[in-house]
Amino acid sequence: MPRTPKCRRVAFMPQVTFFKPAGIKLSALSEVRLSVEEAEALRLKELEGLEQEQASVKMNISRPTFQRVLASARQKVADVLLNGKALRIEGGNFEMAQRYFKCAVNHRWCIPSDTAGKGLPPSCPTCHTTDVLEIMPPDYRHGKGSGRHHRGRS
Repeated sequence: MPRTPKCRRVAFMPQVTFFKPAGIKLSALSEVRLSVEEAEALRLKELEGLEQEQASVKMNISRPTFQRVLASARQKVADVLLNGKALRIEGGNFEMAQRYFKCAVNHRWCIPSDTAGKGLPPSCPTCHTTDVLEIMPPDYRHGKGSGRHHRGRS
């Protein structure tokens, strides 16, 4: 039975999803498709400046998988820029990331990561207190060794 690939977690959906060289008719261009998760890998590594291990945790994939997704994205962007092709960002195998919160009364809720504004919600949707904290997702992992404690290490 074939293995179902793990969904990659994406925290940002680009507003602009199509690019083409200026002055060339679209009908004369070849088009390259960059998946949403390839765009996310580029964003995390190149714009956010994360290490591959950190970015792989954010995307809920292994570091080698992140490296493959990033290499594919870089190759496609280089092809588009150097060979004068159009670029379309669409599709892929991904899920939108969530941001998790709790209030002083311990009500918990989440919202999509790409919701406008990265600050805290103004109040708890249940009790309306303004004492709100952002918390880690329930499935957050710090990479290899998560949850294990080793003697002699800090």
